[in-house]
Amino acid sequence: MLSKKNNAGFAGQAAAPAPDPKRLEQLIAENAGLEEFCADLARIFHVRKTEIALLRLERNLLKFITPPELGNVGAIPVSSSAVAAHTATTKKAELFNSFNKVKHASIFEMIKLGTQDETDYSEQAPIQKLMTCPIMDSASHVLGVVQVSRKGFDLASAGADFSVDDLQRLENAAQILAKAEFLRPKSR
Repeated sequence: MLSKKNNAGFAGQAAAPAPDPKRLEQLIAENAGLEEFCADLARIFHVRKTEIALLRLERNLLKFITPPELGNVGAIPVSSSAVAAHTATTKKAELFNSFNKVKHASIFEMIKLGTQDETDYSEQAPIQKLMTCPIMDSASHVLGVVQVSRKGFDLASAGADFSVDDLQRLENAAQILAKAEFLRPKSR
């Protein structure tokens, strides 16, 4: 299930501390909000909240539910060549430590995230490193995709490479996310 691509240099990286799955499960069990869950996920991977993307699958379209600014931009058809669409169709987690070399639609990277007061210009930098994982129910139906990125003006400024252990942690988080009420399609 794990796949790694463009992993230059990840072998020497220290693994991030393991997330407390009980904490994530508790958040879901308590029906905690999306923002609180994503904030914990950001802490686990030592990234900004704006570097966590959560997309819900609705009628063959992946729609951003976080960051909220991306939800207003549009949706990603599952039939497209987008990385998130590939994740949903293959049902495989992947990591890219040289994401700048991966052909992808960069339109979502151009959207300003956060308010004027809290904007950190490095948050507006392009994605340099990315982990992507499908969120699936117990019957292996895709509910959505969770992505964790590291942005920077180059690979070095984006921070540490993601490791295969990080990807495993993201898969574990995706299993917990599958139980989240906020991932269910909105009623019409």
